[in-house]
Amino acid sequence: MSMDISSARTTDTIVHFSAPFALPDIIGEMHPAGDYKIAQDEELIEGLSWLAYRSVATYIHLPSIAQGNRLRRIVRIEPTALADLLAATNAAEEPSR
Repeated sequence: MSMDISSARTTDTIVHFSAPFALPDIIGEMHPAGDYKIAQDEELIEGLSWLAYRSVATYIHLPSIAQGNRLRRIVRIEPTALADLLAATNAAEEPSR
């Protein structure tokens, strides 16, 4: 899928993992708990009377922010996989009922 640069944007956020985690598509690698930068590429939905964007790709920056400027890489991740990982690793932080 190609995007016109003028109709695309990238939104950066920071997420926190409370426990070590493994990414679904990278076998044998564990990533430590910590804060990670997430980049979401979005494209403008044409033909609406207001501005609206749809997600076209989500990426996680490795390693964690606390690990500094070591060799860095960006890995594509499905938004549902990211949400599942965050829910699983952060579940221990929520108070039990």
